[in-house]
Amino acid sequence: MKYVRMGSTGAQVSRLCLGCMSFGGMADWTLNEDASLPIMRKAVEAGINFFDTADIYSRGQSEEILGRGLKALKVRRDESVVATKVFNPMGRGPNRGGLSRKHISQSIDASLTRLGMDYVDLYQIHRFDYETPIEETIEALDDVVKSGKALYIGASSMFAYQFSKYLNRADQTGRTRFAMMQNHYNLLYREEEREMNPLCLEEGVGLIPWSPLAGGVLAGNREAGTVRSKSNMGLGRDRYNRPADHAVTDALKKVAGQRGESAAQVAIAWLLSKPAVTAPIVGASKAEHLDAPLAAVENPLTADEIAILEAPYESQAVVGALGPHEYPPREIRAASVPRVAA
Repeated sequence: MKYVRMGSTGAQVSRLCLGCMSFGGMADWTLNEDASLPIMRKAVEAGINFFDTADIYSRGQSEEILGRGLKALKVRRDESVVATKVFNPMGRGPNRGGLSRKHISQSIDASLTRLGMDYVDLYQIHRFDYETPIEETIEALDDVVKSGKALYIGASSMFAYQFSKYLNRADQTGRTRFAMMQNHYNLLYREEEREMNPLCLEEGVGLIPWSPLAGGVLAGNREAGTVRSKSNMGLGRDRYNRPADHAVTDALKKVAGQRGESAAQVAIAWLLSKPAVTAPIVGASKAEHLDAPLAAVENPLTADEIAILEAPYESQAVVGALGPHEYPPREIRAASVPRVAA
């Protein structure tokens, strides 16, 4: 395994991050604790020290399974880098979601309890909150860091102008700066290359892309992840069916065939070649699903291969960031059942 700095921080993380969204029991595609442990064991034995979860994943079960699993595998706390998230409603009530000081202060304590830890390494805001002042969120996250409950802070899918506001306001007020961005980025979805990726590269913010295999499509299986995709903002086989998308997967098969590697390995290797990418977040429902990503770390692509993979891409609508029209009023969120979001 290779290790790099987590963004501009001094923390060292593996070039792959194990995504723990599949751990839990809230959906047909999620795994119970017994099925999750072999995946964690393989990751740890391969040298992965970076683990990503969220409070909303299976309503906290993912955090619980991850915390117990790391202890069962005797992973030293100072050798693991654990990330979790806050934003989505965890139950009914007007203050059970969002990025208010109240919700953040309650959520970090609840996450630490479920994880069985004194602190998390990376605490991320899951989406942009249109109803909470940016200053309030920044101050609350700064308090979390200063209290020792988190070492670094990060964000997940939003528009680049929104993330820029967070970065600028934190700098202006002398608060803790965002170190990482978890964005939606893969060979079939490259809209982040317009603004978010250049912004993060210039600001020294590391990228940990989610859905690196596009719901399984880039692994060569258009049937992969179809149950999961229904709960994951419509991602999966139904999304990547444009002629340009098929051209991308054809190019992927061509390069993979020439290299004698799997499509999944090449797709991950492409992400690892991109500036600012710290570690793609790889999820797995079976331990062997980690084989291709692990092989990608040791087998980089050439410039010519990267050019072949990128040539067929055509731009598309932005997916992953919530616009104001997609952001439900607080009273509606409070009455809804938490949905799973990457």
